[in-house]
Amino acid sequence: MKSLDRGFLEQQAIPIEMGGMIQILGEFKGRQDLFRHQTPQVLESLRQVAIIESTESSNRIEGVTVSPERFKELMLHPTNPKDRSEAEVLGYRNVLSQVHTTPQTFGIDEETILLFHREIYAQTDVPAGLWKRRDNTIEERLPDGRWVSRFIPVAAGETPFYMKELCVRFNRLWDERKVSPLLLIPAFILDFLCIHPFADGNGRVSRLLTVLLLHQCQFEVGRYISLERIIEQSKETYYEALQMSSTGWHQGQHRLKPWWEYFLGTLIKAYREFEERVGSITKARGAKTALIEQAIERLPSTFSISELEQVCPSVSRDMIRVVLNRLRDDGRLFCKGTGRKALWEKRGNKIAKRGNKRGNK
Repeated sequence: MKSLDRGFLEQQAIPIEMGGMIQILGEFKGRQDLFRHQTPQVLESLRQVAIIESTESSNRIEGVTVSPERFKELMLHPTNPKDRSEAEVLGYRNVLSQVHTTPQTFGIDEETILLFHREIYAQTDVPAGLWKRRDNTIEERLPDGRWVSRFIPVAAGETPFYMKELCVRFNRLWDERKVSPLLLIPAFILDFLCIHPFADGNGRVSRLLTVLLLHQCQFEVGRYISLERIIEQSKETYYEALQMSSTGWHQGQHRLKPWWEYFLGTLIKAYREFEERVGSITKARGAKTALIEQAIERLPSTFSISELEQVCPSVSRDMIRVVLNRLRDDGRLFCKGTGRKALWEKRGNKIAKRGNKRGNK
């Protein structure tokens, strides 16, 4: 709530470069409707990939991991989780699906925030959907193994008041429409993380709220490109920006600029990736072939067919094998080993050929 004081926001300097970033995002937003109406099949494929990547990355940032084989099974055929990690992964996926499907049904209030937290842990025995009952500390583990305190959040006893006030102030500013939502959303998320209202799960809830709020102001890139994956890939910068902008937060003397810049940069990167992927796929006659080739480009230099299947959930294994074999024959891939343990190695910088003329797959 510290960042959402009207007087505080008015004092924040917005450099010319940041204004340019907001303008660029406005242009991206204006073009997204064109893509949505022209390429529904391609967007559906991207949507399926994005929800899987988002679920994996958002949980992995918090140290919650599941084996690749089991993760794929959970994503494609949701079943009863075998342990707490699997349960949390499924919980996050379920909430994210609701956010993507019906974003306008959620209000930005305490009820929604508690609901998201409760749903993440719905299939565990963790007490969830409750504000923290003990004070907590945000810590960082150094390379030498030592833990250091980075931030002291709001005390447990004050958390209900702070969360209520945070939502009230946010909704007032949102309804007034005097502050760009691209500045208001990250300010809200920063305050949420500084309050740190839960004993566990704060990061994941913050990312769900980010995607929800972007949907509600029609910046829909998170439906097709995983913002959580981009955050994971830039995790060091994410934490650096968060630390810089949270310094002095309790006194209302912090600076929003580092956090704003990180947030806007993440969105721009997502939109650029979105337009590049949609454009390259629609130029090719074989949409599924192009999806596979683009997925290979994003994988490490050596990968397995199971890893490729995980990021291409809408494509059959037979189709994947056809493309892999063709790329091998073209000299762009090399296969080491046989059967399920075979590893594929990339040769050269580019796997996908823009605008190829191969048959429709």
